[in-house]
Amino acid sequence: MFAGTQVSLYPMTDGFVDVIMSSLDALDPWRDRLRIETDDISTLIVGPPEVLFPALRDLYAKAASTGQHVVLRATLSRGCPGEPDDPICQTAALANPKEPLDQRQQQALAAIAETADKGQIADAQFSLYVMGAGDHMAEIMGCIDFLKQSGTFDRSKNFCTRLTGDAGPVFATLQQAFCQFGPPAGHVTIDLTVSANSPSKR
Repeated sequence: MFAGTQVSLYPMTDGFVDVIMSSLDALDPWRDRLRIETDDISTLIVGPPEVLFPALRDLYAKAASTGQHVVLRATLSRGCPGEPDDPICQTAALANPKEPLDQRQQQALAAIAETADKGQIADAQFSLYVMGAGDHMAEIMGCIDFLKQSGTFDRSKNFCTRLTGDAGPVFATLQQAFCQFGPPAGHVTIDLTVSANSPSKR
């Protein structure tokens, strides 16, 4: 399997260079378990979901801790048929396809309940795309039902779902959406935007 993300940070400040460069330092503790490549547009992070999402959380939290208005934009993908399998992505975190949807929902909720707070608020919106064979709408609707029970659900919006809360549970919710819904061997993607310190909320 191949799993990863292309992620970009957009700080709304004259000191955007310092915010971006210092925030990338938050990825250092994860580098031995991820493949990380940064260019002038985005940072590619490749690895298993149970490492990938905490790394994204820490990147976001470090940028948000500056107090500046910062937006993180990411496209996440697993099982893309156009990418070769990568041993670094081996994981046991993906749902067993034989498990009923309600059991997977309960496992996802239990994982969030065990997640520690990060001490930084995250306002996120995302869309889940389940591709390939099977009843993709059943998986998406099952994910939405899970989100409404997650404790991080804010509201449904056109084309996406909004989450709000501490960055720990919010990114844990995203991880569970990515791992528990859609076939383990199938192609699943997430389109994600996370905002911190927006002047619109003041």
